Amino acid sequence: MSASASPHAADASLPATARAWHLVARPSGWPTPEDFALREVPVAEPAEGEIAVRNLHFSVDPYMRGRMNDVKSYIAPFKLDEPMDGGAVGVVVASRAEGFAPGDHVAHFVGWREYATLPAKHATKISEEVAPLTAFLSVLGATGLTAYAGLLKSASFKEGDTVFVSGAAGAVGSQVGQIAKLKGAARVIGSAGSDEKVRVLKEEYGFDAAFNYKSAPVAEQLREAAPDGIDVYFDNVGGDHLEAALSSFNTFGRATICGMISQYNATEPTPAPRNLALIIGKRLRLQGMLVSDETALQPQFFEEVSAWVRSGELKYRETIVEGIESGVDAFLGVLKGENTGKMIVSLAD
Repeated sequence: MSASASPHAADASLPATARAWHLVARPSGWPTPEDFALREVPVAEPAEGEIAVRNLHFSVDPYMRGRMNDVKSYIAPFKLDEPMDGGAVGVVVASRAEGFAPGDHVAHFVGWREYATLPAKHATKISEEVAPLTAFLSVLGATGLTAYAGLLKSASFKEGDTVFVSGAAGAVGSQVGQIAKLKGAARVIGSAGSDEKVRVLKEEYGFDAAFNYKSAPVAEQLREAAPDGIDVYFDNVGGDHLEAALSSFNTFGRATICGMISQYNATEPTPAPRNLALIIGKRLRLQGMLVSDETALQPQFFEEVSAWVRSGELKYRETIVEGIESGVDAFLGVLKGENTGKMIVSLAD
């Protein structure tokens, strides 16, 4: 057995148990801390072809709310009384897989826990020389690819478009607006939930206009910000934002429907936009998107976006909370809009 396929002294590197967050009840409406439990679980030594990773950071995201419902969807729901999962980055502590050795940093999908043992084929090696490790959960990870593919592919963005982004101070929305500017948008408008976030959009991310959706009706503020209409809408919110976009669309407008956080915790049916008939006369296209469909774009995305990050042309923010104990509070904070940029849970060394 070659050195890279040996156990690498796993017994000395791995604890017998470590903590992981479990879903213990399916939320009705807004999740509460009582729906979760932080429990000790066994840490498995890697089998042939596997690696064991000490997680350094994990991601909490709005889409995870949907996985707490026991319904068939594009991704399996969380199982009750079992560890949850999601994006994470960490350091390999034991390996029985070619090409992976202790000390390597990797990105993978076994988050919400301190240690993860997984097939090496489901991990991607990453380097701090390229960017801080947390960036591989945000601007250079699935978040960034969602923004890149959602704008350039799903919404068929073209130079000279006027673009409206809802949830624009979030991890995806903030990247969408900046990529649109870098690609030659005529005007980029964003909505956010506080005056401070509006300031960040305009002063740090270079949006041409931004507004606080809590200050006045969205449709009214969008008309003022985009008097000549919009060509592209990147939807992270749904509800009144989608309705406003339909009203402001120019003919042949395109929307990427990425998320609808305004209704994730609804317990009653939510009203659809009341102006869907505009889709016909304006010949609009509304395209749903999932980042899991966009792996073919990954090399192009990483090359272009990492260059923008290195040059400082594309800026990003992360809201980092410390300690695995803070995992659920961080997730609930995302649903309430308490984050600017990507929400990440950092595990103490």
